[in-house]
Amino acid sequence: MSQTLLNIFYQSHTGSWAITILLFVISYFLLKAGKNKASKIVHMILRLFYVIMIVSGIGTLIGYSFTPVYVVKGIIALVLIYAMEMILVRTKKGTLGQQAMTYWILFAITLIVVVLIGFGVITF
Repeated sequence: MSQTLLNIFYQSHTGSWAITILLFVISYFLLKAGKNKASKIVHMILRLFYVIMIVSGIGTLIGYSFTPVYVVKGIIALVLIYAMEMILVRTKKGTLGQQAMTYWILFAITLIVVVLIGFGVITF
């Protein structure tokens, strides 16, 4: 893979991460404020950014020749996407209930680990 293509995947990936977290927060607060139509629009855009993030992440992973630390980061990132989806969907349905703390803790821990691996603080 050429360095230019790898750089495109990398920049797309880092940018989509920032936008994804921002859209998640916006969507959550719109849900809590009762603005369901606006929240639904933001949530659909968020799902589009999930796809962009996953595709660019796979491209970056291929460019880095499947380095084990980035494979682990990818798996943890999928768990993070799962946590974000469960928080939003169950909040909308009103079924988050007692599991709210579990999903928020899962979200926080996976987000911290993914960011630390992404910035190279955690390596192995």
